[in-house]
Amino acid sequence: MDINFELYKIFYLAAKAESFTGAAEKLFISQSAVSQAVKNLEDKLGSQLFFRNSRSIKLTGEGELLFKHIEQAYNLIKTAETKLTEIQNLTFGEIRIGASDTVCKYHLIPCIENFSQEHQGIKIHLVNRTSSQILNTLKKGLIDFGIVTLPAEDKSIDVVEWLKVEDIFVASEKFNPLKNQKISMQDISRHPLLMLQKNSSTRQFFDSYLSEKGIEILPEMELESVDLLVEFAKIGLGIAHVYKDSALEAIRKQELFEIQVTEKLPTRTLGIVSLKNVPPSRASKEFIKYLKDLQP
Repeated sequence: MDINFELYKIFYLAAKAESFTGAAEKLFISQSAVSQAVKNLEDKLGSQLFFRNSRSIKLTGEGELLFKHIEQAYNLIKTAETKLTEIQNLTFGEIRIGASDTVCKYHLIPCIENFSQEHQGIKIHLVNRTSSQILNTLKKGLIDFGIVTLPAEDKSIDVVEWLKVEDIFVASEKFNPLKNQKISMQDISRHPLLMLQKNSSTRQFFDSYLSEKGIEILPEMELESVDLLVEFAKIGLGIAHVYKDSALEAIRKQELFEIQVTEKLPTRTLGIVSLKNVPPSRASKEFIKYLKDLQP
C-alpha cells in the first residue's frame, strides 16, 4: 500500500492534539487541509480513524491501533533527526535514559553531575521504570538507552554488561541474636521478611535463585522502593532484602547490621540496553563512556 508519509504525520498530530485545528496550527496549514488529509488517509486504509463532532475528535478503535504504531515510528524519526544534528558537536541536544530509582540514586547521579558540568547544553531526561518497563519504553523509541537488570532477552535489543551489584539481608537490633553468626536461607525465611514487589526484576531474580534451592518464602511486606525497605528495617519491622549500597550508610551508623548467610547469594548484573540498528547519538556515546569510567 503506497501512502504518503505526510498523511501519517498529519494523522499523528491531529490525534495528539485531539483537534484538527490544533494539528493545523503546528503544521502551519489550514484546518480544512488537515481534515482533507485525514479523510484521504481513511479512504486509503479503508477504516474510519476518528469520531468527529463540531468541537473535538476522538480516535476509533482502528485509529487507536494505528496511533500506537505511528507514535513509535514518529518518535524514532524524531530521534534520528536529533542524532544527525548532534553529530556536529556536543553543544546542544538531549539524552533520554531509562533507569530505576535505585540505579539513579546510587550510580547515575555522579555521572550526570560530571557530564552536565562539561556539556551544559545537553539536557538529560530520566525515565524511572522497572527493567521490563524500560525495555518496552526503549522499543517505542521514547529513550535512547536504558539500564536494566540482566538478562534482557530480546532480539531487537543490544546489551552491554555494565556493573555487578550485590543484594544483602539487613536487620535492626531487634534481631541481635542473628548478629555475628551465619544462618541459612531456610532459617531467614522463618523470620518476617521485607522485600521488593514481585514485578521488580530484582525480586524475580532472587525468587528464581530461591526456586533453584527449593526454598519458598512469604514476605511480611512487599514494597516498590529499596530505600523504604531500609527505613522499615531500621524500625524493626523485619529483615530486609536490599541492594547493598542502599544500606551501607545505615550499617556504618549501626542502625542496621548485615546478616551473614551460609549460602552464597548471587550477584546481579546491570546492563546498558539500546535498540539494534539504531546508532546512538554522539552525546549518548559520551554519556555511556562516563558510565563505564565509573566502574570500580
